[in-house]
Amino acid sequence: MWYNNNMNAPDFKRLAEKIGENREKFCILFETLSEYNGKYNLTAVTEEREVYCKHFLDSLAGEPFFPEGAHVAEVGSGGGFPSLPLAIVRPDLHFTLIESTGKKCEYLRAVCKKLGIDAEVVNTRAEEAGRRSLRERADVCCARAVARLDTLAEYCLPLVKKGGLFLAYKGAEDETALAKRAISLLGGGETRCVKYELPEGMGKRSLVLVTKTHFTPAKYPRGQGKERKEPL
Repeated sequence: MWYNNNMNAPDFKRLAEKIGENREKFCILFETLSEYNGKYNLTAVTEEREVYCKHFLDSLAGEPFFPEGAHVAEVGSGGGFPSLPLAIVRPDLHFTLIESTGKKCEYLRAVCKKLGIDAEVVNTRAEEAGRRSLRERADVCCARAVARLDTLAEYCLPLVKKGGLFLAYKGAEDETALAKRAISLLGGGETRCVKYELPEGMGKRSLVLVTKTHFTPAKYPRGQGKERKEPL
């Protein structure tokens, strides 16, 4: 297994130092997020310190699990978390941002241009991408605050290469038992949940890591909203 399987809680001191090393870019990200948020409703978190902890630091919590030079697909990019903070501190990563809302894609393209991030922004639904052009191309597929884990697995695992990783940023609850059947059907193997707490009491979170051990059967993702309405 190519990722760090010994990791427990994220090292937020190290991650805060990475933000400090890229302070100018994180300031641009915050300013651009604030500018577009009024128009496009990107996030309910708007106070600067909360954005720093709940968006920036939380996005970087999974950083050790992304291998050098990985091709990363992000499902439901929205405000660009975790992709944009990761892209700032890890310029070796190559991102494809999948977002179904056109206005949010406009924001993502604008902020990537300001930050000099060479990411591809794709205006489509995850289930469409998983059936066609982006199927099983990503080394890592990540998503944050998109759907419960069994639904999310059907969006994300079809995008991951065999041997790659599905990485879900989740809340405090461990959803792995709920999603066990879906993960197995979609080609996932070993599943691990890493729990942690954000600094300054900003909330409990978890990372779910699923290794892709088999190709996803051609019938998945099913589309037509079945991923949410009838989870596997």
